[in-house]
Amino acid sequence: MSEEIFYADATQLAVQIQAKEVSPVDVVTAHLDRIDAVNPGLNAMVCLCDDPLEQARQAEQAVMDGHVLGPLHGVPFTAKDCFDVAGLRTTRGSKLFADHVPTVDAVAVGRLKDAGGILLGHTNMPEFAFWWETGNNVYGRTVNPWNAQRTSGGSTGGEAVAIAAGLSPLGIGTDVGGSIRQPSSFCGIVGLKPTHGRIPLTGQWPEVMLRYMHVGPMARSVRDVALALSVLSGPDGMDPYALHVPPPHVPDLTDKLPRLRIGWCPEGPFAPVARDVQQVVAAAAAALEELGCDVQPVSLEAWNRWQAQDISISFFSGEGTIYLEQFYRGREDELTGYIQRRLSLPAPTLSDFIESIEKSELLRQDLVRYFSRYDLLLVPTSPLAAFPHEMSELDIDGRRVQGRNSLRATVPFDLTGSPAITVPFGWSGDGLPIGVQIAARHYDEATMFMAAAALEAVSPNGRCRPPV
Repeated sequence: MSEEIFYADATQLAVQIQAKEVSPVDVVTAHLDRIDAVNPGLNAMVCLCDDPLEQARQAEQAVMDGHVLGPLHGVPFTAKDCFDVAGLRTTRGSKLFADHVPTVDAVAVGRLKDAGGILLGHTNMPEFAFWWETGNNVYGRTVNPWNAQRTSGGSTGGEAVAIAAGLSPLGIGTDVGGSIRQPSSFCGIVGLKPTHGRIPLTGQWPEVMLRYMHVGPMARSVRDVALALSVLSGPDGMDPYALHVPPPHVPDLTDKLPRLRIGWCPEGPFAPVARDVQQVVAAAAAALEELGCDVQPVSLEAWNRWQAQDISISFFSGEGTIYLEQFYRGREDELTGYIQRRLSLPAPTLSDFIESIEKSELLRQDLVRYFSRYDLLLVPTSPLAAFPHEMSELDIDGRRVQGRNSLRATVPFDLTGSPAITVPFGWSGDGLPIGVQIAARHYDEATMFMAAAALEAVSPNGRCRPPV
């Protein structure tokens, strides 16, 4: 029974709790027991809340008393360690904040609580959320639940592992270069980066490059991230980027997929992309065509002129380094090695920085033109499956590239602010999950959800569970 609970998705748990088929106390207890059993070997959860069982007892009483219940009533969730949680140690993956205890919840955390969710605790992340693998000097490394010798990805790696391994059915992360989607692909779950501004950034950290920063949900099903988005969306009166737009429409994901016009690109500007990843993207394109969509190959050749990776590095090396200096000055020896190396990179010249801004605008314009012709874009989530820990260089079918290339296919959609989702849709040659990424025009998460759910229904990954 416990396994049925801790591997149920959030939507199912919410329905069962409201129908009095399962108790919030049983649900929270099952997840806490699962954390006790497997987290020591994974290191995904890093700080537990003091009162999840008391919250569960109160949730159960509300059910028994016939109160009006929120859409996530009694459902556990977790949050990346960069989200403020009142009364809970929030380290941001850094010794510099080892004793930091916020007094107010981040808006995203508060909204999930207001919907009835029960926070279990924080999940691990790299220092400052500025790396593509998860580990730090406070809590150590998080390992992939499919193979402990492989990375969980980053920067939302702890959250991806917690969800994949049944420690949590639902979580929230941040994404400024692929930090939700890359670890979701590596761990075999669904990760959503909604349209920029859908979800307020208030209470997440770091407060830099916010015009490209996104908050988004992660789960084991498309319907869960769609439900979470409906709860999390809307302006808060504090975040200037939070949009005053109608709430996202959540379609009936069991409906027949309409005849969408979809472009797909297995490699193109994301090269080099491993053969097994290209094969999975091609299989997803074939599946969408079989489902009745008009699916056509596209080259995205223009994107090679703008090099989203270089644009992103310019912003990180410029804005990020300057912003972080106020926190680490005089305490450089407490930083993790990868952050020390990253902060030592030369800052871009003013000319280079302005050129990066101009190129990001050109990329945004090109994607707008693309979506005047197509409804969706199907591409890899990452050029390869999860790789061994601490690889400064990656070997992609004999081609050596820098480690940051694992984000090569996700960065463009942060720069454009476009909604993008990753869904598990295949396996690497050594048995690791591979996700495919679907991007849509701004504010059209609904169409993206329909296609993602249709792929999910025919995915060879099914409801596979990692061997932990």
